[in-house]
Amino acid sequence: MRVLISGASGLVGTELSRQLLALGHEPVVLVRREAKASNEVSWKPGLEALDSSLMESIDAVVNMGGATTGRIPWTKKYMKLLISSRLDSTKTLVDAINNAKNQPKVLVSGSASGIYGDRGDEVLTEESGRGEGFLADLADSWETEALKANTRVVLARTTLVMSKNLGALGRLLPFIRAGVGFSIGRGSQWWAWISLEDEARAIIHLINNEEATGAFNLTAPEPATCKQLVTALGKELRRPTFLKAPAWTMNLFIGIAAKELLLCSQKMSAKKLSDSGFEFTHQTLQQSAAYVVS
Repeated sequence: MRVLISGASGLVGTELSRQLLALGHEPVVLVRREAKASNEVSWKPGLEALDSSLMESIDAVVNMGGATTGRIPWTKKYMKLLISSRLDSTKTLVDAINNAKNQPKVLVSGSASGIYGDRGDEVLTEESGRGEGFLADLADSWETEALKANTRVVLARTTLVMSKNLGALGRLLPFIRAGVGFSIGRGSQWWAWISLEDEARAIIHLINNEEATGAFNLTAPEPATCKQLVTALGKELRRPTFLKAPAWTMNLFIGIAAKELLLCSQKMSAKKLSDSGFEFTHQTLQQSAAYVVS
């Protein structure tokens, strides 16, 4: 397959490209600069249309572009960038797909667990209604734009991606390695998670599964609280994790990002993904923690 990827330089995009190449496929990456390699295509989402003829040779499109939510604090200006970077990229891709004579077979478009908002102990399936908050509004708008594509659309609702040194977890690991690991707020809030390897594998699975359509929670089958996740990592690293970062300090220094990313509770179900035939490499928190620190 030839797979067109936006956000290819990001955490997930980099791993996705690596796995596609290992499987004998050809990743074609969109870059916001002059294209330098044969597999690169320059684009300016929100400013210029993407040549629809590009889609004539593309089998699948994976839309993972967007400014990182991990940059904190969120100023009003940056929150506008979080919105525009996702909606402009998605609209540009959808327009190119819809204007192509021969359209790609599938668009896998990024979304986020944030669509559910803070839901306590409720088990969240793809049928659960959207929640409240900035990220819920953002994810809902992001999905709405993707669903305008005249091809099969899969909405990849991504959550905390557990990787060895990057992403949201990468900022926590140095503290744990130093023996000052801590849970955040009450620690009992549910943090949906998935290993980086399984995240990319799930995207490829959804590309290949012609029956897959609509929203999919990209989350591991074993739920975990914030405290359980931090404790599991500390156990693998043989470091203590008994400290706590009170919610008020998170709100004071991080602001709205603390409430939306760290203190909210999302107990997501992986049933739909599992029922589609996907088999996880890291099903349990212990397996994923071992993978992260290896």
